[in-house]
Amino acid sequence: MPHRSTQILPHGTGGTRTPIDVVVLAHDQRHVRRKLLHMRNDDVVMLDLREPVQLAHGDRLLTEEGEVIEVVAAVEDLYEVTPKDRVHLVELAWHLGNRHLPAQIEDARILILRDHVIRDMLAGLGATVREISEPFHPLRGAYHGHGHHHHGHG
Repeated sequence: MPHRSTQILPHGTGGTRTPIDVVVLAHDQRHVRRKLLHMRNDDVVMLDLREPVQLAHGDRLLTEEGEVIEVVAAVEDLYEVTPKDRVHLVELAWHLGNRHLPAQIEDARILILRDHVIRDMLAGLGATVREISEPFHPLRGAYHGHGHHHHGHG
């Protein structure tokens, strides 16, 4: 019988309990409400929440039995986009946002999923683009929590 979890303990609030296992999830798998999640040990946990949540690396799922299962962000194949300066970073972020691409924006770089067309566009705009693999934590867009997408693309 699978474990069942109806509660998330945000990173740092799980107390001293040692997790019984971990679930490794890519960025697009961490936005959930109700889903069967597979743990590393091949066991499963049924996540059954009232509202959709964005799970973060280090969050814990509290099972009905009082056990915890740790959420781990999966390593993903990404491009690291490095701008010439901070103004250039804003310009690059605008171009990526205009294409509705998931992006992790940091002080000195932007991380995006690999796409050779976007890589070529960014290089053409003067960015340095390098292939990397690491956990991906993109910003959630303004429309993600509402289930609607109201503006046109005309």
